[in-house]
Amino acid sequence: MEPTRDYPLFGGAFSTILPPGAIDVSELRPVPDNQEVFCHRATDQSLIVELLELQAHVQGEEAAIYHFEDIGGVQGARAAHVDAVRPLPLENLALRDCCHEAWVLSGKQQVAKENHQVAKEVTLHQALLRLTQYQTDLLLTFNQPPPENRSSLGPENLSPPPWSLGDFEQLVTSLTLHDPNIFGPQ
Repeated sequence: MEPTRDYPLFGGAFSTILPPGAIDVSELRPVPDNQEVFCHRATDQSLIVELLELQAHVQGEEAAIYHFEDIGGVQGARAAHVDAVRPLPLENLALRDCCHEAWVLSGKQQVAKENHQVAKEVTLHQALLRLTQYQTDLLLTFNQPPPENRSSLGPENLSPPPWSLGDFEQLVTSLTLHDPNIFGPQ
């Protein structure tokens, strides 16, 4: 299955390349207007694209850590650990002309799913694209829960393979802005 090319986001204001097996969560349940959420067809992996208010009080890698910790707080993470933060070269981005700075963060959070008591360690990969002229922090998150024991998944199963960091990188680097009016009057 080929990746979905030029998938429209936020009513067509953006587009990106989605990895194989991506399901638009808004077809299953309500999703906030500032988010686009996708889940993998056969795993518990998810991808989230969020338009957030620019957090001008934090700069550089501290901005990436701020958003990681903020998500942990919203999800009720019992523990969180940042493994690495590094700059993302702007020349690699389709959004390079409007992105002031970009960061990639990898970390882990102990999170319990809804209606579950046991917290599982989830690996998060995040890309923070800072669009200062639009007063926006664009946060892309790749959630990688631990794989479930799925003994029924054999070679005869036609489910797409789990997403990789390469799939996430393609989502981030291919993200393209088509309509700046999404940010309101400038």
